[in-house]
Amino acid sequence: MFWQQLVNGLTLGSTYSLVALGYTLIMGVLNIINMAHGEIFMFGAFIGLLLVTYLKVNIFVAMAGAMVVSALLGTLMELLALRPLRRRAVSELAPLISTIGVSIFLENLALKVFGPQSQAFPDGVLPGGQIQLGPIRITTVQIVILAISFGLMFALRFWLSKTRAGKAIRTTAESIETANLLGINTNKIILLTVALASGLGGIAGVLVGLSFNAVEPTMGLSMGLKGLAVLILGGMGNITGAMLGGLILGIAEVFTVAYGASSYRDAVAFGMIILILFIRPQGLFGSSSRQGGRF
Repeated sequence: MFWQQLVNGLTLGSTYSLVALGYTLIMGVLNIINMAHGEIFMFGAFIGLLLVTYLKVNIFVAMAGAMVVSALLGTLMELLALRPLRRRAVSELAPLISTIGVSIFLENLALKVFGPQSQAFPDGVLPGGQIQLGPIRITTVQIVILAISFGLMFALRFWLSKTRAGKAIRTTAESIETANLLGINTNKIILLTVALASGLGGIAGVLVGLSFNAVEPTMGLSMGLKGLAVLILGGMGNITGAMLGGLILGIAEVFTVAYGASSYRDAVAFGMIILILFIRPQGLFGSSSRQGGRF
């Protein structure tokens, strides 16, 4: 049972990590918490569901479509809700409040367009069956979630470290002023970062919808809170922390349900986070100073 629950925890935690990566990218570059990320995640789930249900595309094409639409939503949010505030150099709280407004707008729009009821992916989206590895049973859905989640996490890590655009993002995260002096178009880099973070959220939305076989307009709130918890647990703006923090939270939740009671699932998980933060306030992988704590 232990190994089976470990696989279940890794599956759940990998989706948390993807959501948290979106928060982490924007936090690292803009130094704000994007409160609309959960709702963009939710829209991605609905786009994937609609593409599979009505256009009959396969799930991987649906994920690509969800990523594109979510990235477009993120782009619009940056152009209409965040960039004008940066130009006016208003209070640091203004972008946070602006993203809260975007969040409320998107949730109400989803309720109007998709309805309040929960919707499920149609049967046959993925082949049925499971693989038996000793005492462990891994379903096709779990294999897809684990493969895509870990693949995207490592691809993002490599892209940020080795490519020119990735290095520009890291430079901007350290200091927007220094990046401007180095000739980097920071407005384009910020736009790219927000679009990338939102695209990852859209893919995560489809994966979570597949995992629970349920998509609803309010799912962004709960998953958004989990993503924020992982952001704080791993360290603000730290990519490695977001990846491992999501896995830790997922495993903690699954083991709480398996060996305790499902009603204490969130309490135990968030209690563990509070305990860790008492010992290490900057998070597991965060730096005690601003420098060195980004990506």
